[in-house]
Amino acid sequence: MSLALDDASDGELSALARNGSQQAYRILTQRHRASVYRLARVAMGDSDEAFDVTQETFVAAFAALDRYDSQRSFRSWIARIALNKSRDWMRRRAVRKLFSMTMPDDGLDIQDELVLPDEAAASRQDLARVTRIIAKLPARQKEVLLLRTIEGMTQAETAITLGISEKSVETRLYRARRTLSALRETM
Repeated sequence: MSLALDDASDGELSALARNGSQQAYRILTQRHRASVYRLARVAMGDSDEAFDVTQETFVAAFAALDRYDSQRSFRSWIARIALNKSRDWMRRRAVRKLFSMTMPDDGLDIQDELVLPDEAAASRQDLARVTRIIAKLPARQKEVLLLRTIEGMTQAETAITLGISEKSVETRLYRARRTLSALRETM
């Protein structure tokens, strides 16, 4: 049965998952988790948080599977959920940061050991730099850039995913690239 399910379309798998097939859930997750994680990682700028957002995305997607239109792209649908979850996570991060700045300092000195410059390879440093630059983009520009360049969606798929016109996709992508160029020069 697994072999037959592996060949099933996302629409067929979603119907089976709605009817309780754990195998269908598993296959949908396997097909789309790398894409969701990439979107979250670049949107968030943090691998660990991206992992959490990926999990939240699939939990939310499967909870809302009844609202998925199997005539449309599952990839676009779950990408939209991932972007929304990333935005929600970043809002919560901002609130936590605000509260942490207003909380009294208990004298705790916690070292940040995430990056050890002597041990980091040049490619990892470049990736981190690009991720930081992308994270500074306005949300609308970042979303279009991620879907078009990282996920390789077409202009039409991106427009459907974001619920905007194809012309808006084109405009936002142009602005994102222009903003990236300006940010790259300052960093």
